[in-house]
Amino acid sequence: MRALIARFRAFYGGNPLHLLGTVAACALAGYVVTVLGPAALFNPRVWWQSIGVWFLAAVVAHDLILFPLYAIADRSLVRALAAVRARRAAPRPGVSPLNYLRVPTLATGLSLLLFFPGIIQQGHATYTTATGQDQSPFLGRWLLLVAAVYALSALAYAVRLAMARHPKER
Repeated sequence: MRALIARFRAFYGGNPLHLLGTVAACALAGYVVTVLGPAALFNPRVWWQSIGVWFLAAVVAHDLILFPLYAIADRSLVRALAAVRARRAAPRPGVSPLNYLRVPTLATGLSLLLFFPGIIQQGHATYTTATGQDQSPFLGRWLLLVAAVYALSALAYAVRLAMARHPKER
């Protein structure tokens, strides 16, 4: 059985569960299109409001624009941290700040994606009519969320750094 799995991995390039998951996702997508029908996914009268158009735009925007940008940003961060480590005169405890920067950046980026329509006050009239509230606090609250997430990450890094400097006191 192991030889069969090893042969499959050599041919496919990945785990058999990966192929199973991919086939299941395609089957689910096909089922959704079958149940909803193409008419529900594409609106020829107002084409830019169609789910299919937005999905394709999201795929293109992510794969061709955003992924290369954040991959370059991540590589730059890794190289900058390596350059800082190379310049150090005295060795310090080996706690990398990399994930303490990656995680809050990811969290705040996703929260920006979530709150962006409110931040730019898209649908202001509809939002005010539905809730009786104004969209003006969205930007300030999102900036407070960003500050809090980075502060929490900095605190976690400081605690981890302190623990690495004094390993005997734990």
